[in-house]
Amino acid sequence: MNSALHVLIVEDDADVAMACEQALQLEGFECGCISSAELALKHLSAEFAGVVISDIRLPRKSGLELLADIRVMDAELPVILITGHGDISMAVQAMKDGAADFLEKPFAPERLIQAARRALERRRHVMEARIREENRQTAAAQDWPLLGQSPAIKLLRRTLQSLAGSEADVLVQGEVGSGKTLVARYLHDASPRGSGNFVVLDCSELMQLGGECWGIGRDFGGLIDQCLERIMQAHGGTLLIADIEEMPQPMQDQLLHVLRERVLVRPGSSDVAVVDCRVIATSHADLLALSRQGLFRPELYYRLSLVTVNLPPLRERREDIAPLFQHFARQAAHSLQRPAPELTLERMQVLLAHDWPGNVRELRKMADGLTQGLEISLSNEAAPQD
Repeated sequence: MNSALHVLIVEDDADVAMACEQALQLEGFECGCISSAELALKHLSAEFAGVVISDIRLPRKSGLELLADIRVMDAELPVILITGHGDISMAVQAMKDGAADFLEKPFAPERLIQAARRALERRRHVMEARIREENRQTAAAQDWPLLGQSPAIKLLRRTLQSLAGSEADVLVQGEVGSGKTLVARYLHDASPRGSGNFVVLDCSELMQLGGECWGIGRDFGGLIDQCLERIMQAHGGTLLIADIEEMPQPMQDQLLHVLRERVLVRPGSSDVAVVDCRVIATSHADLLALSRQGLFRPELYYRLSLVTVNLPPLRERREDIAPLFQHFARQAAHSLQRPAPELTLERMQVLLAHDWPGNVRELRKMADGLTQGLEISLSNEAAPQD
């Protein structure tokens, strides 16, 4: 965010615009003049560090329409309206609709300066509070599954905090790109096992390798050994079983045995290895429906689902889209040493209109691409299951 606050004057009368600009500059304000609402919106974003002073009567789009657009972009961005004698009733209604103040023509320079100073002070407090909140969220949540202020994400935070001291096995369910693996990592880090290993067993990856593990199959001895070794690495820590819906039935039987007994028996051996680990499974499928269809073992589902964390899709928490986009844009800008893309009104409208089939991962990729200067097209087709 910019350290210096700025006044943007939106006025199509060149003489009035110049008089306002000169009066404010004499008091040390940084100013700029724009002749239309359309041009103003191209210069504004939710991160605009300043205030807007706009005439009500502008060509094409009025100052009242500009106020409404700015309220959508950032309801805390102060807008001061300039009114003619016959516009007082409109200005009063605009104050009810969120305008910070209004100036009736002709107004004294002192009145303009006072109104601008109050609005800028208000904006300064808002910007400083946002920085504090960003820092607080960064400290409280290491990555994006916990960022946001929607009711759904607040409920998720409370759920995860209630599980912080637990060692119970957990099923994390959510659509592709909703942050299941990162939530699993959070649960591990926040648990008493946080100092132990966090080991990932990706079922979809194993199947791509030809995969059977857990002691099943005769032709995959090397892969079986890798799987068993990975499970043993989780001893004292957490075992994440990703995409558990991809696990073949024989492997499900073996996992159920591990969950019940916490032991592994290597194929062809009578040696029993104790596995002291917490199991977190993730799935983007409806495991209950799969179990009813005979495609997933019901006993395994009911054992895992005793503690379930459901991640909300991004389309059900649209109020989090803007802060998430800005978070990702800042991360990408820092990594690439480039300016972060602004969240303009037009861009905000595009983000809110999209259904986000790839969820937060898709939003992150969009922010990364825009930071690199790439044009990103959005499609509401279903995201690939990865």
